[in-house]
Amino acid sequence: MALSEFRSNKLRTFLSLFGITVGIFCIISVLAVINSMEKAVKDNLSAIAKQTVFIGKWENGGGPDYPWWKYVNRPEVKFEEMTLVKKKFNFPSTIAFFSSTQGTLENGSSIVSNINYYGVTEEFGILQSISIGFGRNIETQEYTDGANVILIGYVVAETLFGKAEAAVAQTVKLSKGRAAVVVGVLPKKGSSIFEAWDYDNSIIMPHQLLSQIKPLKDANPLIMVQAKGDNMPLENIKSELMGVMRSVRRISPFKENNFSLTDIDSISKTLDPIISGMNMGGWFISGLCLLVGMFGVANIMFVTVRERTSQIGLKKAIGAKRKSIMMEFLLESSFLCILGGIMGLILVFILTKIISSMLDMPVFISFGIFFLAISICIIIGILAGIIPAFIAAKMDPVVAIRSK
Repeated sequence: MALSEFRSNKLRTFLSLFGITVGIFCIISVLAVINSMEKAVKDNLSAIAKQTVFIGKWENGGGPDYPWWKYVNRPEVKFEEMTLVKKKFNFPSTIAFFSSTQGTLENGSSIVSNINYYGVTEEFGILQSISIGFGRNIETQEYTDGANVILIGYVVAETLFGKAEAAVAQTVKLSKGRAAVVVGVLPKKGSSIFEAWDYDNSIIMPHQLLSQIKPLKDANPLIMVQAKGDNMPLENIKSELMGVMRSVRRISPFKENNFSLTDIDSISKTLDPIISGMNMGGWFISGLCLLVGMFGVANIMFVTVRERTSQIGLKKAIGAKRKSIMMEFLLESSFLCILGGIMGLILVFILTKIISSMLDMPVFISFGIFFLAISICIIIGILAGIIPAFIAAKMDPVVAIRSK
């Protein structure tokens, strides 16, 4: 009966479906994109290194309320401090020095700009599980001597040499005319909406080589500490490192720390309010769309009840109960909303394919989101049809049969 009614009133049905379709499209598309983005960010953060603490100058955070003036005069970490931390840190660990800047890379007449320069110590490759696509890795002695050797990202190698493998053993020029030999090419990683380190568009070199191009105090230096063993409580690691760094910098017990200790969990927590705000905004906009759609369905159900008044009277006259009449109209309104929701989900599925291809980020509709969409449709259908169904169930059969 519901399908027959929809077919006989195509325009009216389309307009009712359209409101629900737009509402479901808005809410599911927002949730799908935000959930996919959150997963992509957290996956990339978790790939940095578990149980890793970053010692630096700036506390984690941002935004208009970030008290940057409290940290701007802090000293940058130094390579010598990393050496002292290695000696004094009691837990078994892997400790690396990291600094970064941007520069150019030249091969003859070909120049690539805005390349990420990463100056590191040998242990950085252990923390990040650096693999080599072509050529070889930088050797221990080359790190110790600060040799003019580099690893370059896959995209950089393709841009300069046409084929990535052709970059191996080539001599290139860095910023300030510093020559370096490409000993290896990193495997292609692909782009993501969030990357801690963009290896495809980067150069990895010994930190001494980077210090000849850019003073380390201006290259955002960090000390990376990863305690060995997954059972090691992160708070214990940070507490031990705090004592070590205060000892290294000879900070008196009455003074505050002039360094920061940041871990992956704290970085993830700073993203939670942003994601929560985006979710709230999406729910608010989608809620308005669904409210408009619900009123549209309710209006259609009132019209439907009026059109079927004589049929309702006849059904009640031959013994139909109130709950049967109510169930008929509630099922019809719910079915109408579910159809609109399915159309909205189809549109969201198409949107996820478009966004995935444009952003190189997998956008997906999880089972939880799909279940939520169907549940919302059923709830909206019940709310939209409850009053018309109640009116239909209360009709006097004699009066209803006589109506025209």
